[in-house]
Amino acid sequence: MADPKVLPYVPYVAYNGSKPTGGDSLTENLNVYYESGDIAWMIMSTALVLLMIPGVGFFYSGLARRKSALSLIWLSVMATAVTSFQWFFWGYSLTFSHQAGPYIGTFDNFGFRNVLAQPSVGSSRIPDLLFAVYQGMFASITVALAVGAACERGRMLPCVILMFVWSTLVYDPIACWTWNPSGWIYKLGGLDFAGGTPVHISSGSAALAYSFLLGKRTGYGTQALNYRPHNVTHIVIGTVFLWVGWFGFNAGSALSANMRAVMAAVVTNLAACVGGVTWCLVDYRLERKWSTVGFCSGVIAGLVAITPGSGYVPPWAAVVYGVCAGVGCNFATQIKYWVHADDGLDIFAVHGIGGLIGNLLTGFFAADYIAHLDGYTVIPGGWLNRHWIQLAIQLCDSVVGMTYSFVVTLLILGAMSVIGWYIPAFVLRITPAEEEQGIDDIEIGEFAYDYVELTRNVKPLEPAHDVSQIFEDEEIDAESQRSNSRAEMVKHAELASGQGGGYMMRTLSRSPGVDDSYGHPGTIGTAT
Repeated sequence: MADPKVLPYVPYVAYNGSKPTGGDSLTENLNVYYESGDIAWMIMSTALVLLMIPGVGFFYSGLARRKSALSLIWLSVMATAVTSFQWFFWGYSLTFSHQAGPYIGTFDNFGFRNVLAQPSVGSSRIPDLLFAVYQGMFASITVALAVGAACERGRMLPCVILMFVWSTLVYDPIACWTWNPSGWIYKLGGLDFAGGTPVHISSGSAALAYSFLLGKRTGYGTQALNYRPHNVTHIVIGTVFLWVGWFGFNAGSALSANMRAVMAAVVTNLAACVGGVTWCLVDYRLERKWSTVGFCSGVIAGLVAITPGSGYVPPWAAVVYGVCAGVGCNFATQIKYWVHADDGLDIFAVHGIGGLIGNLLTGFFAADYIAHLDGYTVIPGGWLNRHWIQLAIQLCDSVVGMTYSFVVTLLILGAMSVIGWYIPAFVLRITPAEEEQGIDDIEIGEFAYDYVELTRNVKPLEPAHDVSQIFEDEEIDAESQRSNSRAEMVKHAELASGQGGGYMMRTLSRSPGVDDSYGHPGTIGTAT
């Protein structure tokens, strides 16, 4: 067996520097203070969390109507860009500066000043710079979750402005008091491993406030908005991105490669699975259908709920998290009707209520021996360790975070609405006529699907037939959610067959032996 003393490993040396940067890289090796395995794992976790953000976009896009599908993907990726800059500019300093107060940090690290090799406030196992980029992804996905409330009616520019302001006034303070060792919730003993309050409760509450301020979509409460998600495939793709990325989100929050990270990965996957099955069963009792959307929603709910407890609870507790999240978040989708808020994507139900459920269950099931799997974390535990007060601490954390996010978001949006009276760029909502046309066309000028080309190839055999009219999905068949062109073709084909007329439609088939000109009158072109 090889002598360990001669193996080519970089030795781990306890940090003993005093400079804000951690040392001078020209005269000393700043890598000796950290294990290369920890660095590698955290870089990979950062990439996994980044993967979650387009997952949010695809998930939201699939749930919405086709005419606003691209806008939700756009908002998600734009949230990454805006929030990452805000995080570099002053967000990281306001949240994780070494001289932070109980509610907010200082400007010591403004513009990533002196953010380099000093051990981070999150863990001495990784340097400031790595911790900064990892936590920046948390800030970005939180904003992406919240701004989904703009779906189908919110203007883009005010939403982008909101991203910067909201992350500064809402996310940064909540994250500071929850995760910074100087924060008041941290000192109180709150247990939030990966973002139950800073990420999920704050984004869910903000989405509810945003929904209130924007008002209801045109046709809310009528048959015009009785539609199913326009693209279930997008929902599945978004769910998969989120599910995979959540391993970096929860297991990465151990901030090093250790057994605690492994346990977090185990309970994360288990809670997601149980949540998906539970939601699916709850929906089946009503509709007698095995809903794909229901399963995906349950997976997300389970992931949300296990987030605060993922580094504190044993595997069997993850089953309880999944069941409670699947049932609780499913029934919470009715809250928007009780409070008369058009939360079209159920962000508050899944993230706000899911985060609350997760925080409270952590008060029950947090175990000291699970937290100590990293070798150094010591907690009194929850009810599992007969630490009864922990549940009250978790409830306090949840209620304060939810209230703060909701109220401050209302104030921010209210101020923007007032400014909008004088500066049109701050007007939050598009007009009813623009809403009818769709956010994608009005605000972006691009579409998620090139359905216009299909409509353009519909040619009438008789001049009396008008094929210029575009029918929205919900006006044709609220239950089917066909694409715009497909629905129009079906409608005209049915009319033609009943009146003796017909339409010649260009086929999209490129299969050998298939005519690539026009189909027979009254037939629908096929794509293969």
